Amino acid sequence: MKKQVVIFGTGGQARCAGVGLIKDSPYEIVAFTAHKAYLGDDSGKFLGLDMVPFERIEEFYPPERFAMFIAIGYEGVNKVRAGIYEDCKRKGYELVSYVSSKANCWDEIRVGENCLIAENTVIHPFTTIGNNVVVGNSCTIGHDVSIGDHCFLASGTVVLGCVTVEPYCFLGANSTINNGITIARESVVGAGASINKSTQERGVYICREAELLPKPSNTLGTWLTWSAKYSHLR
Repeated sequence: MKKQVVIFGTGGQARCAGVGLIKDSPYEIVAFTAHKAYLGDDSGKFLGLDMVPFERIEEFYPPERFAMFIAIGYEGVNKVRAGIYEDCKRKGYELVSYVSSKANCWDEIRVGENCLIAENTVIHPFTTIGNNVVVGNSCTIGHDVSIGDHCFLASGTVVLGCVTVEPYCFLGANSTINNGITIARESVVGAGASINKSTQERGVYICREAELLPKPSNTLGTWLTWSAKYSHLR
């Protein structure tokens, strides 16, 4: 018999994770839940399943019979999700993880509870992922990497070998973390940023924004001509 699971969340993260868990997991998804303030008077349906207030979740789906999965984003440098994680633990719920069947993960990795590893992600051997971690689609995580609790890796993130990512970090889409460095606790790395040395705790790191060139595209000629002429703008 499949383990029956309730998903916490009503946003885009819950919709996408819900599809994956419903269609591509060993669990039976039976309902969704969220705080009553986000549900209004009529709890209604979500992805065709009952939506019930989290404040009364034990009445409908007691922890003795049902597990949970938290599917929300990185608000408050992941602390909103971490708070809900702790609330579920206090209520006595087991928290399951979902690893997409389309991800490429070696057996020699460890994944904690309430983790999501999305499709087309590659995780190399001897990597440890803590609890309540989201790894978006098409990420690459090298060997011997340690990712702490309550982190969020957006789509396309590349974490090279022997990196340590401390708890509550956010790594933006298509960011790259170089070999052997430490991303300190509560660091925020912006989309497309390349990190080549260890970060400071609570540091925010962004890359240079794309610039508008002084001429329109139809006057640039070939790509090589443009590259040589405007390389100083990079």
